[in-house]
Amino acid sequence: MLLPKKQKYRKSHRLRGKSRGLTKGGASVAFGRFALKATTQCELTSRQIEAARRTIARSVKRGGKIWIRVFPHKAITKKAAEVPMGSGKGSVDHYVMEIHPGRILFEMDGVAPEVAREALRLAAYKLPCQCRIIDREEIN
Repeated sequence: MLLPKKQKYRKSHRLRGKSRGLTKGGASVAFGRFALKATTQCELTSRQIEAARRTIARSVKRGGKIWIRVFPHKAITKKAAEVPMGSGKGSVDHYVMEIHPGRILFEMDGVAPEVAREALRLAAYKLPCQCRIIDREEIN
């Protein structure tokens, strides 16, 4: 699973409902030919990223090249069950990345177009946001 090695602050605010609009960066295909692009907003956990990566690798039979364009830096905290109110913020439970519409999540190259589309389609099922499969050749 993906975890940050070091952070300036251990815990962060959630900021739920405040993040609207399109992505600020990472909206273009940079490395591979095929890409999985988010069309809705979500919080992507490190477990979901790993599940999608394993699905892609398994469906292409470990051929080609896969780029993961997202990394979970944001810490999500959770208090234990039946803990009374107060006594501070809970301990870090998992890490997420806020995804905005237009963000490229995965890229791949080195396999046939049909195989790449099928692999990305299967990976999209593992993610909490709606995604589109895009081709660099169709864009240009």
